[in-house]
Parts: sequence; structure tokens; C-alpha cells
Amino acid sequence: MDPALSPADEFREVAGRFSEIVTGATGDAWDRPSPVGGWRARDVVGHLVEWFPAFLESGAGITLPRGPDVEDDPAGAWTTVRDAVQALLDDPATAARRLSNPHVGDLSVPDAVSRLFTADVFMHTWDLARATGQDETLDPQRCAVMLEGMRTIEDLMRGSGQYGPRVDVPDDADVQTRFLAFIGRDPR
Repeated sequence: MDPALSPADEFREVAGRFSEIVTGATGDAWDRPSPVGGWRARDVVGHLVEWFPAFLESGAGITLPRGPDVEDDPAGAWTTVRDAVQALLDDPATAARRLSNPHVGDLSVPDAVSRLFTADVFMHTWDLARATGQDETLDPQRCAVMLEGMRTIEDLMRGSGQYGPRVDVPDDADVQTRFLAFIGRDPR
């Protein structure tokens, strides 16, 4: 993770890795269970393509195009949202746009994308890779930065109901394992 990356470049990098996993999922892989309880691989994509466009519209009045239904074409659904978010971030006028939400406050749209959507795409990259039997390796620097930042808001995170309880792992576990365990995934 390069702290000098703009939100547009950061999203391009993280979404690019997620896209590789999406492209690598074939056949019945979309219906395999994911590490998120009750979700299949396609539900991981469904989560990303459903919550963020609605959040962006309600908080910033920005409507993203809708792609195909995730049940019919999870790759197409992801690609539509990915491309729309990237175009939004690549547009210089977006820097002046604001998003307001009672849970996160008032943020610039690029900052909101970075903090909320890019971070979520990064976390769910592991879920989709695990569900579809692909390379689960995450950027260790990004894992470390996110883990450190999340520790400061752990009570808020756990209270949101969006994260499971922390999973116990050895203190000397690698940073990806500690990160996954922190967000409630069992990396074993």
C-alpha cells in the first residue's frame, strides 16, 4: 500500500486485484460457500454491487449505472460498478463533491470511496478468493495499515454488526492472518 496513491489509483489497484479473482471464478465456483456465513461466492460480489451504489446515492446524490443481476452475471455486475466508481474517481470534478451520512459524517466523495468502498473491496478479495479456490494473498502493507486503523475503532466496528468476533490466532502470525482474524475471519 502506497500512502501517496490518490483515491483513484488506490481503487484501481484494489479493484484490479478483486477483478482478477472475479475473472478467475468459473463454473460452479460462484455457488460455493464463502467465509462470510450464509454467503456464496456470488453473494460477496452482490454485497459490493448493492450496498455502495445505494450509499453513494443517498449520501451524495450520485447514481451509478446498474449492471446485470449478480445471480445471472456476477462478473458483469462487478465490472459495471467497478468501472463506474473508477470513472467517478478519475473525474477531477468529483474532488469537490461531498457525501453526508449520519454514521460517517461529511466526507469528500473520493475520501468516502477510499475509506469505505475500497477498504471493503480489499477485505472481500480474500473472501472471494477463498470461496473460489484462488490465490488468497493480500497486500501485507495494506493489511498492516488497515489493521492498525481498525484497532482504534474496534468497538464501533463490532457494534455495527458488520464484523464477526475476533478470531484467536498466535501472536506471531503474519499480518494477513492477524488482519483476517481481527475482522472475524478464520484464516485457517
